[in-house]
Amino acid sequence: MKDRIRVCLIGCGRAGMIHARNFAGGISGAVLSALCDASEENLAAAADETGVTKTFTRWQDAVNDPETDAVIVVTPTQFHRDVVTAAAAAGKHIFCEKPMASTEEECDEMIAACRKNHVKLQLGFMRRFDRSFRRGKEMLESGQIGEAALIKSNTYGPSEPKEWMYNVRKNYGPIGEVNSHDFDTLRWYAGSEVKMIHALGNNFRSREKAEEYPEYYDTCTVMMEFENGVLGMITGAQYVRYGYDARTEILGTKGIIKIGGQHADTAEAVTEDRRIISDSVDSWRTLFLDAYRAEDQAFIDCIRNDTEPPVTGHDGKMALVLVNEGLRSLLEHRPICLKQGLPEK
Repeated sequence: MKDRIRVCLIGCGRAGMIHARNFAGGISGAVLSALCDASEENLAAAADETGVTKTFTRWQDAVNDPETDAVIVVTPTQFHRDVVTAAAAAGKHIFCEKPMASTEEECDEMIAACRKNHVKLQLGFMRRFDRSFRRGKEMLESGQIGEAALIKSNTYGPSEPKEWMYNVRKNYGPIGEVNSHDFDTLRWYAGSEVKMIHALGNNFRSREKAEEYPEYYDTCTVMMEFENGVLGMITGAQYVRYGYDARTEILGTKGIIKIGGQHADTAEAVTEDRRIISDSVDSWRTLFLDAYRAEDQAFIDCIRNDTEPPVTGHDGKMALVLVNEGLRSLLEHRPICLKQGLPEK
């Protein structure tokens, strides 16, 4: 085993730079050895910040670099399948950000390519590495609240939608933009696949776009039943303005587990008019900063120890299935039945 796994980051945008900073700052057993981005401006800024001198503007060159052992794929989703299958063919281990791909068939191709070439494939669902979310999993499995009966999870994002986001058939809306992590979290906690999903949504904050984009929704609720009988509920919203909000609740037969909070820190002021004032979390990048670092470390550890990645290609595919079927349920105004977590044919 090499002293350090040489990692190339493919995609130096906002999310990619979280991983760049982690590896440049010191992930045990790894070194950030190269950067790749189609934008020369992004590439130059990333190189300047990290001190990495080897750069590529074509991902094809990056995945075939003989001095690279593993790649972090943070490109736009439509390129994931091509980048991952090429990297696998070149013998590189792969960390791929969510969503895994554009279709279930592309997910299958990616999984098959990594299996054929004996390389690791880990997906970027960082909540599984967050200390509070992991503690919730431990408490559930220890039996402290009996058996899980109902799992609820919400993600609300503050950002105003960009024009391209209003076409939900291409962008998915909140179900894809903010709730894919919730789908993965519920599968993880329930320990089962979904057999029924029913989604509802409406546009409350961008009504001026309703005539041009009648299918757009900024708020949704998704109800699910798992094959093991556990019930699930997800709520999602965009453009909430008050901050970033991600929380989960597990109701058991003997108690309840509550995970996450809205406070940015523990400091709060109580004023003479009996108002309580505190700061809310501004961004997912703030809330899950430590979780991103932990998932990067886990990726390197699974390579060095030759173990199964904590979040597999199958996990990535099933999250995409739930996003797709959730949106279909919302647009068709009906529940969708699944078998072993997949759409019934």
